Amino acid sequence: MLDRHALIVLALLAGTAPAFAAGVPARGKDLAEKKCAICHAIGTTGDSPNPKSPPFRTLSQRYPIDSLQEALAEGITVGHEGVEMPEFRMEPREIDDFLAFLKSINK
Repeated sequence: MLDRHALIVLALLAGTAPAFAAGVPARGKDLAEKKCAICHAIGTTGDSPNPKSPPFRTLSQRYPIDSLQEALAEGITVGHEGVEMPEFRMEPREIDDFLAFLKSINK
């Protein structure tokens, strides 16, 4: 049986997007609470603690949620006008869970 990385390579070579696990939104919410809530509003309502950090429920207005996958794997870092976002990387399962959570709050 092929591992996940081999499937990704095969999908890229075939010119198709790889199919990823669905992820568990509740685990993704836990990650957001631990790593992101200090600056971002992570719920379906409310303001971000840092006004320069977009609420997660609005991210789909800026980016296709699935397009964040590579940045999360390689190390995402963004400056929010004076407040630097710490760089962090997520493991594949964490990415699946986090994206599932984002999709659940971005309609």
